[in-house]
Amino acid sequence: MKIHEYQAKGLLARQGIPVPQGQVAASATEAGQIARTLGGRVVVKAQVLVGGRGKAGGIKVVDTPEAAESAAGEVLAMRIKGLPVRKVLVEQACDIASEYYASITVDRAARRNVAILSRAGGIDIEEVAATTPEMIAKAHIDPAVGLRPYMARALAADAGVPREQWGRIERVLCALYEAYIANDASLAEINPLVMTAEGALIAADAKMIIDDNALFRQKALAELREEEEDDPLEAEAHRRGLAYVRLDGDIGIVGNGAGLVMTTLDVVQRAGGRPANFLDIGGGARSDLVESALDMVLTDPNVRGVLVVIFGGITRCDEVARGLIRTMAERKLDLPIVVHLTGTREEEGRALLAGSPVVPADSLEEAADKMARLVESRTQAA
Repeated sequence: MKIHEYQAKGLLARQGIPVPQGQVAASATEAGQIARTLGGRVVVKAQVLVGGRGKAGGIKVVDTPEAAESAAGEVLAMRIKGLPVRKVLVEQACDIASEYYASITVDRAARRNVAILSRAGGIDIEEVAATTPEMIAKAHIDPAVGLRPYMARALAADAGVPREQWGRIERVLCALYEAYIANDASLAEINPLVMTAEGALIAADAKMIIDDNALFRQKALAELREEEEDDPLEAEAHRRGLAYVRLDGDIGIVGNGAGLVMTTLDVVQRAGGRPANFLDIGGGARSDLVESALDMVLTDPNVRGVLVVIFGGITRCDEVARGLIRTMAERKLDLPIVVHLTGTREEEGRALLAGSPVVPADSLEEAADKMARLVESRTQAA
């Protein structure tokens, strides 16, 4: 779950990381009043849950309250990558001497959190990695130890930060790690981390992504979710309690267990198909949940076929079959459905589906191959 910049800065400030003084405004008049209270130069920043605000004109530096009000009016009338700007952050402008990039995120290959520091702040870290990788320093973090001060100092040295700034960098990195852990984040990023002319470090911009799987214990953060900013299908799936991620293919995927569904995506891709989604119905799913999951997948207009893969442990294959039968009867489906059932009440499930339009498969590979060929035939015939 993404949160806005001003919300991320609030979480960083709790850990002692300096952030510019500022407030959020929902109108141009309110923005002008905030600028008047702050005094001096201010930055008016669009608050939307996408990147690229600066390039889109959603960040403006102004010198007077009147200019701030005018700039806020312009920004609040914008749409950035299709999302309307409903709020702006008005905050004091920083006196920038240098800029750094700092983040804590997950390195899935290493199965560790990783701290990243670069002296090339203010631009896309992907661009830095591609053009000047020597400007990026990384340190994997042992979860039993955490990010220790000596590690942060070593990271600063590796990134080429001047020695006299190592202590400040150390404090910010360690506090950033504490914010990351305390809020169950999968990303905590400061870009740029500004060094002012007076030698102070300030988080001029901040981004945090909270792990959806931890929202049950991060109840205050869960209340910040803005579903209108999400993909509409993903928002609807969230309301239904389904683990669903929309992809860009045309084969709907339904399975039980995240590992099984991820494997299914890979096997479908290898068979020449393109998955349209990830959808995990979990363990012990009843027929009504299966119906809801199928309805969710079929809501995507790009779907040309549905692949259902069930490994019956606590999930009963006959319950899955009943959900399939009811969905087909209610929707009068005219697209192919391939099903691979194995495990608890497998024979009963297959018997229920016998004589239906469902195409059975004896293995995951066979199911993926059949699905890919059926969808390809429909595409060619269209």
